[in-house]
Amino acid sequence: MRTLKYISPLIVYVSAWWSLSTTGPVVWIPVIYAWIFIPLAELILKPDPANKNAAEEELARNDRSYDILLYMIVLLQYAVLFKFLYGMSHDQLAWYDAVGRTWVMGILCGVFGINVGHELGHRTNVFEQTLAKMLLLTSQYMHFFIEHNKGHHKRVATPDDPSSARQGESIYLFYFRSIIFSYFSAWQIANKEVRKKGRPVFSFYNEMIRFTLIQLVFMALMVIGFGWITTFYYLIAAAIGITLLETVNYIEHYGLQRTYLGEGKYERAMPGHSWNSDHVIGRLMLFELSRHSDHHYLASRKYQVLRHHDESPQMPTGYPGMMILSLFPPLWFRVMNKKIKQLT
Repeated sequence: MRTLKYISPLIVYVSAWWSLSTTGPVVWIPVIYAWIFIPLAELILKPDPANKNAAEEELARNDRSYDILLYMIVLLQYAVLFKFLYGMSHDQLAWYDAVGRTWVMGILCGVFGINVGHELGHRTNVFEQTLAKMLLLTSQYMHFFIEHNKGHHKRVATPDDPSSARQGESIYLFYFRSIIFSYFSAWQIANKEVRKKGRPVFSFYNEMIRFTLIQLVFMALMVIGFGWITTFYYLIAAAIGITLLETVNYIEHYGLQRTYLGEGKYERAMPGHSWNSDHVIGRLMLFELSRHSDHHYLASRKYQVLRHHDESPQMPTGYPGMMILSLFPPLWFRVMNKKIKQLT
């Protein structure tokens, strides 16, 4: 039962599979579930700050079923991507059906492709890291593996981090800054690593060059197998997944700053440097990503044992609701700037 609760994201998957198999209003059910039902439910349901006790945490940490669930999602993501591509290239679709299916695939790119890729990307063995890269490939965002682990976690809640939103910065300006400069940061990190190994920057030893070639080949195969128009729809879905990720990045660290210690150094990232949400539905749907304070405090901790910290700042509602709120900057600033002021 402890593991089964994390199967709840498969509700989105099953409804998405149905959506990609049909036409009409049913196509939009996963979108309605994710962006209307869940935010409204989390406004009503109280958050749950309870942590596992030591024995429960030890059991969960050593329970392989949590890991198997993540491995299974890799297969499911590629299966649904093929179904999306095949359906878009073979079915007779009205424009609104095509748009709906693309949105549904975009949600899967964000929730499964990038989110689960993020979790597996923090693992230390080659097998799980390879699975992470495979999932990120489905959103054309493989550089996230480099920049997130070796850039964002090092620089979070500082002016040096493109993925940490400043107070008063609208999400639309943040999209521009985070997407572009995170990509440049990944190149800088990869170039530095390959130089340390005494290898030429422009070679297959450079992970960013490998990622770029893999993504280009992936798209070329799509064009060959399904055509330009279907590939275009796929790229829109991938862009939706990327936008979901960057919206999450925006809400997770908005306005929070670590203290500068001088000489280019900052205090250690603590639970107070990330916004946290204990709202249950969002937690389960995103594999505990919303317990983000503990994730940055100890990035190696697996999702099933992430903890609530009393000192971490709390979001007013769950991730889906906060993501919607962030799209309306005046309302976002009114709510969140007030909460930041209360922290000081």
